[in-house]
Amino acid sequence: MTAPVPTASFDDIYHAEYRRLLRKLRRRVGPDEAPDLVQEIFARFLRSGAAGRALNPAAYLSRIARNLLIDRARRKRQGMPIFFPFEEDRDALVRPEQMWRIEAGDLLRLYRQTVRAMPPKTRRVFVMRRVKRMSGKEVAARLDISIATVDYHMVQALARCRVAVAAQC
Repeated sequence: MTAPVPTASFDDIYHAEYRRLLRKLRRRVGPDEAPDLVQEIFARFLRSGAAGRALNPAAYLSRIARNLLIDRARRKRQGMPIFFPFEEDRDALVRPEQMWRIEAGDLLRLYRQTVRAMPPKTRRVFVMRRVKRMSGKEVAARLDISIATVDYHMVQALARCRVAVAAQC
Protein backbone atom coordinates (compact mmCIF):
# COMPACT_ATOMS: atom_id res chain seq x y z
CA MET A 1 0.00 0.00 0.00
CA THR A 2 1.30 3.46 -0.87
CA ALA A 3 1.20 6.53 1.32
CA PRO A 4 -1.24 9.28 0.33
CA VAL A 5 0.29 11.97 -1.82
CA PRO A 6 0.12 15.42 -0.20
CA THR A 7 -2.02 17.75 -2.30
CA ALA A 8 -1.18 21.36 -3.08
CA SER A 9 -2.81 24.29 -1.31
CA PHE A 10 -5.46 26.39 -3.01
CA ASP A 11 -2.98 29.24 -3.55
CA ASP A 12 -0.53 26.90 -5.27
CA ILE A 13 -3.26 25.50 -7.50
CA TYR A 14 -4.55 28.99 -8.29
CA HIS A 15 -1.12 30.28 -9.32
CA ALA A 16 -0.38 27.16 -11.35
CA GLU A 17 -3.69 26.96 -13.23
CA TYR A 18 -5.03 30.51 -13.56
CA ARG A 19 -3.15 31.44 -16.75
CA ARG A 20 -3.89 28.10 -18.43
CA LEU A 21 -7.62 28.43 -17.77
CA LEU A 22 -7.61 32.06 -18.83
CA ARG A 23 -5.97 31.21 -22.17
CA LYS A 24 -8.38 28.35 -22.74
CA LEU A 25 -11.45 30.48 -22.01
CA ARG A 26 -10.24 33.48 -24.00
CA ARG A 27 -10.26 31.27 -27.08
CA ARG A 28 -13.77 30.02 -26.33
CA VAL A 29 -15.64 33.06 -25.01
CA GLY A 30 -13.43 36.06 -25.74
CA PRO A 31 -11.19 38.29 -23.65
CA ASP A 32 -14.01 40.17 -21.92
CA GLU A 33 -15.82 37.24 -20.33
CA ALA A 34 -12.85 34.95 -19.70
CA PRO A 35 -11.61 36.49 -16.39
CA ASP A 36 -15.12 36.33 -14.89
CA LEU A 37 -15.49 32.70 -15.88
CA VAL A 38 -12.07 31.81 -14.44
CA GLN A 39 -13.05 33.47 -11.20
CA GLU A 40 -16.29 31.49 -11.15
CA ILE A 41 -14.34 28.26 -11.81
CA PHE A 42 -12.09 28.85 -8.81
CA ALA A 43 -15.05 29.87 -6.64
CA ARG A 44 -16.83 26.60 -7.49
CA PHE A 45 -13.60 24.68 -6.90
CA LEU A 46 -13.17 26.25 -3.48
CA ARG A 47 -16.83 25.72 -2.52
CA SER A 48 -16.67 22.07 -3.52
CA GLY A 49 -14.01 21.41 -0.90
CA ALA A 50 -11.88 19.57 -3.47
CA ALA A 51 -8.96 21.97 -3.08
CA GLY A 52 -7.36 19.81 -0.41
CA ARG A 53 -8.49 16.44 -1.76
CA ALA A 54 -8.15 16.55 -5.54
CA LEU A 55 -5.43 14.25 -6.82
CA ASN A 56 -5.35 16.03 -10.18
CA PRO A 57 -6.51 19.62 -9.62
CA ALA A 58 -5.82 20.62 -13.24
CA ALA A 59 -8.24 17.98 -14.52
CA TYR A 60 -10.80 18.90 -11.87
CA LEU A 61 -10.62 22.58 -12.85
CA SER A 62 -10.86 21.68 -16.53
CA ARG A 63 -14.01 19.69 -15.82
CA ILE A 64 -15.53 22.62 -13.93
CA ALA A 65 -14.65 24.87 -16.89
CA ARG A 66 -16.24 22.44 -19.33
CA ASN A 67 -19.43 22.23 -17.24
CA LEU A 68 -19.54 26.01 -16.93
CA LEU A 69 -19.25 26.40 -20.71
CA ILE A 70 -22.02 23.83 -21.23
CA ASP A 71 -24.29 25.71 -18.79
CA ARG A 72 -23.45 28.96 -20.53
CA ALA A 73 -24.30 27.50 -23.97
CA ARG A 74 -27.62 26.15 -22.68
CA ARG A 75 -28.60 29.50 -21.23
CA LYS A 76 -27.60 31.26 -24.42
CA ARG A 77 -29.61 28.82 -26.54
CA GLN A 78 -32.68 29.29 -24.35
CA GLY A 79 -32.34 33.05 -24.55
CA MET A 80 -31.79 33.35 -20.82
CA PRO A 81 -29.41 35.99 -19.52
CA ILE A 82 -26.04 34.59 -18.60
CA PHE A 83 -25.23 35.30 -14.97
CA PHE A 84 -24.01 33.49 -11.93
CA PRO A 85 -26.19 33.04 -8.88
CA PHE A 86 -25.89 35.51 -6.04
CA GLU A 87 -24.39 33.80 -3.04
CA GLU A 88 -24.86 35.48 0.29
CA ASP A 89 -21.84 33.95 1.93
CA ARG A 90 -19.40 35.33 -0.61
CA ASP A 91 -21.04 38.45 -2.08
CA ALA A 92 -21.79 41.70 -0.30
CA LEU A 93 -25.41 41.90 0.81
CA VAL A 94 -25.92 45.63 1.03
CA ARG A 95 -24.21 48.84 0.14
CA PRO A 96 -22.32 50.47 2.98
CA GLU A 97 -24.63 52.11 5.47
CA GLN A 98 -22.66 55.36 5.32
CA MET A 99 -23.46 55.72 1.60
CA TRP A 100 -27.17 55.27 2.34
CA ARG A 101 -27.07 57.99 4.97
CA ILE A 102 -25.39 60.40 2.57
CA GLU A 103 -27.92 59.67 -0.18
CA ALA A 104 -30.83 59.96 2.26
CA GLY A 105 -29.56 63.33 3.46
CA ASP A 106 -29.17 64.57 -0.10
CA LEU A 107 -32.68 63.40 -0.97
CA LEU A 108 -34.16 65.07 2.14
CA ARG A 109 -32.47 68.38 1.23
CA LEU A 110 -33.81 68.08 -2.31
CA TYR A 111 -37.38 67.45 -1.05
CA ARG A 112 -37.20 70.40 1.35
CA GLN A 113 -35.95 72.67 -1.42
CA THR A 114 -38.70 71.43 -3.76
CA VAL A 115 -41.43 71.90 -1.14
CA ARG A 116 -40.23 75.44 -0.40
CA ALA A 117 -40.43 76.27 -4.13
CA MET A 118 -44.09 75.11 -4.41
CA PRO A 119 -46.94 77.61 -4.59
CA PRO A 120 -48.28 78.32 -1.06
CA LYS A 121 -51.59 76.43 -1.36
CA THR A 122 -49.95 73.40 -2.99
CA ARG A 123 -47.27 73.41 -0.28
CA ARG A 124 -49.89 73.57 2.52
CA VAL A 125 -51.89 70.69 1.04
CA PHE A 126 -48.74 68.59 0.54
CA VAL A 127 -47.45 69.21 4.07
CA MET A 128 -50.82 68.49 5.65
CA ARG A 129 -51.22 65.22 3.70
CA ARG A 130 -47.66 63.90 3.80
CA VAL A 131 -46.06 65.39 6.91
CA LYS A 132 -49.06 65.75 9.24
CA ARG A 133 -50.68 62.58 7.82
CA MET A 134 -54.11 64.14 7.50
CA SER A 135 -56.75 62.58 5.26
CA GLY A 136 -57.94 64.31 2.11
CA LYS A 137 -61.27 65.05 3.82
CA GLU A 138 -59.55 66.65 6.81
CA VAL A 139 -57.35 68.83 4.59
CA ALA A 140 -60.37 69.90 2.53
CA ALA A 141 -62.32 70.83 5.66
CA ARG A 142 -59.41 72.71 7.25
CA LEU A 143 -58.62 74.73 4.09
CA ASP A 144 -62.27 75.08 3.05
CA ILE A 145 -61.66 73.55 -0.40
CA SER A 146 -63.09 70.52 -2.18
CA ILE A 147 -61.52 67.07 -2.07
CA ALA A 148 -60.95 67.32 -5.84
CA THR A 149 -58.87 70.46 -5.23
CA VAL A 150 -56.85 68.62 -2.57
CA ASP A 151 -56.21 65.86 -5.08
CA TYR A 152 -55.24 68.41 -7.75
CA HIS A 153 -52.68 70.05 -5.45
CA MET A 154 -51.28 66.67 -4.40
CA VAL A 155 -50.81 65.69 -8.04
CA GLN A 156 -49.04 69.00 -8.67
CA ALA A 157 -46.80 68.59 -5.62
CA LEU A 158 -45.88 64.99 -6.42
CA ALA A 159 -45.13 65.92 -10.03
CA ARG A 160 -42.74 68.65 -8.82
CA CYS A 161 -41.02 66.17 -6.50
CA ARG A 162 -40.71 63.61 -9.28
CA VAL A 163 -39.17 66.20 -11.64
CA ALA A 164 -36.72 67.36 -8.97
CA VAL A 165 -35.55 63.80 -8.24
CA ALA A 166 -35.26 62.97 -11.94
CA ALA A 167 -33.20 66.13 -12.54
CA GLN A 168 -30.90 65.17 -9.66
CA CYS A 169 -30.19 61.68 -10.99
